[in-house]
Amino acid sequence: MSLFFANFLGRFIIYSYMDSFYIVGGNRLEGEVVIDSAKNSLLPILAGCILVEGEVLLKNVPRYSDVLAMCKILEHLGGKTRFIKGEVGEDLYIDCRDISYNDVPNELACTVRSSIFTLGPILGRMGTAKVSYPGGCDIGLRPIDIHLAGIKQLGSKVVDKNGYIYADGLKLKGEDVMLSFSSVGATENIMMLAVLAKGQTRIFNPAREPEIVDLQNFLNSCGASITGAGSNLIVINGVKKLHGTTYQAISDRIEAGTFMIAGAMCGKLEIKNVATDHNLELITKLSQTACKIERYNDRIIIENRGRPISFGEIETAVYPGFPTDLQAQMFALASVSEGYSLIIENLFESRFKHIGELLKMGADIRCKNGVCIVKGKEKIYGAEVTAPDLRGGASLVLAGLVAEGYTTINNVELIDRGYFRIEDKLSALGGDIKRIKCEKKVDNCS
Repeated sequence: MSLFFANFLGRFIIYSYMDSFYIVGGNRLEGEVVIDSAKNSLLPILAGCILVEGEVLLKNVPRYSDVLAMCKILEHLGGKTRFIKGEVGEDLYIDCRDISYNDVPNELACTVRSSIFTLGPILGRMGTAKVSYPGGCDIGLRPIDIHLAGIKQLGSKVVDKNGYIYADGLKLKGEDVMLSFSSVGATENIMMLAVLAKGQTRIFNPAREPEIVDLQNFLNSCGASITGAGSNLIVINGVKKLHGTTYQAISDRIEAGTFMIAGAMCGKLEIKNVATDHNLELITKLSQTACKIERYNDRIIIENRGRPISFGEIETAVYPGFPTDLQAQMFALASVSEGYSLIIENLFESRFKHIGELLKMGADIRCKNGVCIVKGKEKIYGAEVTAPDLRGGASLVLAGLVAEGYTTINNVELIDRGYFRIEDKLSALGGDIKRIKCEKKVDNCS
């Protein structure tokens, strides 16, 4: 019996193979790496497919575990999904013409935070929705009250009961929506809900991330009428229906940033299929570490020229500020850089869980009230560590690549949520990293 079907039987213990990474540190990375399509674009786009009464073909889609989880949700609703061979990698076919269910149960929602993105599309398409509170990485509270406040402003009745959100959107109509915080997820949810609502919706103070622009472009390719994504005002004019499309999501700026940091730490990398304008804050900081950086339209070359020096200070912020999704990876760089580095996390209160694991490897880090000071060490050392979340796991991979000795990283299924076969990419660049399996008792997330 598969884990997916077994989940429906309730709470129980099963045996599952949970992968680990085994890394021998000290190898220099050299070569080319091609960045995949953005996980943080694909997830809302997949949710947006719920609105589409036609066939959708998404080009070059990696099998991130989060993408697979979203496909399961679409299939539960009555949609069809399948991977097919594409010109580059695999393409993903989605057909939501015949969806007939309006609920996302806990058994599916608990595996992926982005399950909340389905609330707006289900409500817009079906008129009512019942969606469980989402799961995913534990990096803080990440309340969804901003999502619900925006949905209410468009005329929906919302009830929160027993871990589920019940929404009635039979009287939806366009309105002005003012977001109290520039939430990416809330912006995307309201955009998708407003696509089929009568009249015009204006979203004030929306998130401005490139993934927001990507969602706008996808929906417009299906017949939506949306303008302003990437600015401080998004305008949606409701349409009666959306048609099918073929679409290619943008490249993943967080994966690109992770490989940029790897190059700054221990190699010379040519990173291809990257929108350098999406990572200007990171590039600015890496230029202070004494590495050599060459920027082009869709690629970047970054070269480590000896021990890096401190990048000084970073402070996470909403886009275009320094991304919280690269904060953990910068800890790995700071741990081996000459001098002191200051890292401030402003967005998620629990996004420092990787620090305890880096301390096991000999890092010198002190934190108080969301502010961390890292004293760089000439050497850190391999250890057995556990990925606490997606980006924290990536930080441990980077640390393992430069550590003296060998490192075992457990819970790498969390890393698989946003990096597709990262071990293969690093091995091709000269890193000594292998995936190993071990049998472990696992409690389901219900």
